Amino acid sequence: MKKTVLNPLHHEMGGRMVEFGGWEMPLHYGSQLEEHHQVRRDAGMFDVSHMTVIDLQGERAKPFLRVLLANDVDKLKQRGKALYSCMLNEDGGVIDDLIVYYLDDRHYRLVVNAGTTDKDLAWIGRHAAAYQVEPYPRHDLAMIAVQGPLARGKTLPLLPEALRDAAAGLQPFQAAWTSDWFVARTGYTGEDGFEVMLPETEAAGLWRGLHAAGVAPIGLGARDTLRLEAGMNLYGSDMDESTSPLESGLAWTVAMEPAERGFIGRPALERQLAAGVTRKQVGLLLTGRGVLRNHQKLHVGEREIGEITSGGFAPTLQQSIALARVESDAPDELSVAIRDKRIPAKVVRPPFARNGKALVGA
Repeated sequence: MKKTVLNPLHHEMGGRMVEFGGWEMPLHYGSQLEEHHQVRRDAGMFDVSHMTVIDLQGERAKPFLRVLLANDVDKLKQRGKALYSCMLNEDGGVIDDLIVYYLDDRHYRLVVNAGTTDKDLAWIGRHAAAYQVEPYPRHDLAMIAVQGPLARGKTLPLLPEALRDAAAGLQPFQAAWTSDWFVARTGYTGEDGFEVMLPETEAAGLWRGLHAAGVAPIGLGARDTLRLEAGMNLYGSDMDESTSPLESGLAWTVAMEPAERGFIGRPALERQLAAGVTRKQVGLLLTGRGVLRNHQKLHVGEREIGEITSGGFAPTLQQSIALARVESDAPDELSVAIRDKRIPAKVVRPPFARNGKALVGA
């Protein structure tokens, strides 16, 4: 298994290590439940160095990304602004979801998922050559996410002095940087905070400094319950190359205007829209007893109308929740097949919880 530069610190701090996307990563450091609440109530830090930072440079970087991505980077007018997008294949399936940062008209930064890095780089490289754009994976960088209501305040004093004022003034989905540190006000938890990209040689120092400032290390287990409560998709569970963003709750990330922008996958999405999208993503709250899990089947009477794509117990709500893909005419009251029983559930609109508060309830 691959190991991030912070791997020795995870062992030192008592991390229970597991395989994730080919990497040895911490599942938790003791109590997954306490780690979840720590992020909702205070501040926690995640090693996300297994994700890949890709710098794209070239005179035609913008027109290339306008073809490569379903969202439109022409929306990015201010340096440092970020955009969430899917990268689609010709059939409209999701190759990956990612964040793109606008550094200038010839320089953009992407952050892609760990498990899809190889196919992402191959796909990007395949299409970049025609635009004379050079994709450059930044394997020299580590990445630490600091999330929670107190995260920014605890992180700012530990940033390089030349970066602190700019980082303090960042708006959500905006970044600031020096020659080697890059700080973005983004995250995957539904809480405020930063994602910090920095040289691998300086990552351990930041990690120890954050720990000394009262920021707890958080593992993959709590990262998953936090993102599920926040209604955020997980690649490989909630969408993949067999599903389009239109049926994965991600239609808002597809820029169909201007009509003349011919991005990869657009014709397939237009055909799907013309025929009528037959499936949709919904949020579910279990109203009976049990726990929602991935791949459980959903029913209306005896008719199977979908299945859960991500499910689990939500510590903030003290209820079981899920994201599910169902037929487009599915009603708001469903039942879930749990073992040999049909347990009632109701459709709700994600997110379930953000900024420390539950947004839905029984």
